[in-house]
Amino acid sequence: MNLDYEAAILNVALLWLLTTFHEFAHAWTATRLGDDTPGREGRVTLHPLAHVDWLGTVLLPAAFSLLGGGMVGWGKPVNTNPKKLRYGLNGLALVALAGPFSNVIFAFVLGAAAVLASGILPDLAEAAARGVYLSLYLAIFNMMPTPPLDGSKLLIAARVPYFIYEELARFGFVLLIVLISSTQLGRWMSACSYEGTRWILQLFGE
Repeated sequence: MNLDYEAAILNVALLWLLTTFHEFAHAWTATRLGDDTPGREGRVTLHPLAHVDWLGTVLLPAAFSLLGGGMVGWGKPVNTNPKKLRYGLNGLALVALAGPFSNVIFAFVLGAAAVLASGILPDLAEAAARGVYLSLYLAIFNMMPTPPLDGSKLLIAARVPYFIYEELARFGFVLLIVLISSTQLGRWMSACSYEGTRWILQLFGE
């Protein structure tokens, strides 16, 4: 079995960067909507160590990258209190969507960087292009309605009975692994991310 250490290091480094902005977007949005919980817990910051989940940001992404499988990754969840959020559960939905939205925005930033660096620093351009793909993949992946991912918060905002959320939370980790490793879901998310990457690079003239 050939282990791709270079891909693992690059993927983990990029994922950590993207996760930092992702979780910061959650924290910043919650703060803007009146919830002081992220601020009190030190999450309204771009310091990477404030947002790392060692399992979801480092260990699992490294393992999947080494084995050449699909990508699984997340950051340390940002705690919010819907009772303090402006608009209540609707505010919770806005907070949940802020993370994936930040990844889409960051994909465009990295796409522009990849095109600008392509004729000068090809290695940097390649890494930035890989970042576009991972950023889009992270946005899609986090919309899955499985705890601890952002899509699960949308279930709460949609007033799905809480016992359903609790049951999903009990088996969420196992469910994610099974879905990514044993179904076509991982390939579908990867294909969508590659297509989005190609479109963004073409948009900037690559």
